[in-house]
Amino acid sequence: MALEKVSIIVSKGSLDGIYPALIMANGARAEGMEANLFFTFFGLDAIHKGRHEHIKLATVGNPGLHLATWAGGLPGMSAVMTHYLTRKMDALDIPTIPEFIEMIADTGAGLYACKASVDLFGLDKDDFVDEVKDIITVGEFYELADGGQIIFT
Repeated sequence: MALEKVSIIVSKGSLDGIYPALIMANGARAEGMEANLFFTFFGLDAIHKGRHEHIKLATVGNPGLHLATWAGGLPGMSAVMTHYLTRKMDALDIPTIPEFIEMIADTGAGLYACKASVDLFGLDKDDFVDEVKDIITVGEFYELADGGQIIFT
């Protein structure tokens, strides 16, 4: 039996934490699968009106960059690496996070904010982009995910 539904948890607020989830959700929708994204903790930055255009690449302790931890922590390193990666993604015609969020929502994917994280950070529905369907509890997320795969990025 083919997979019909995927629910993706987005918990990191960095380029390398958000893009995999967006790419997977977009691919699921392209294959005709139901897709839901659940943004929690710092993953909320991907859907936050004031932050979603300013997501950076995590450079400290990121083994994929093959940099010593001290080098990743140098002043300006995150900005330089973010600029470098953003230019490479532009060349490949990969949408920005705001564009990707809008595109995925337009395909019918569900975008949800985690109620516990929203409460923790003192946020409300007005803090998020219009594409966010609702702020839901973990239990409600599990109901949405029922019968499909759950992926944690």
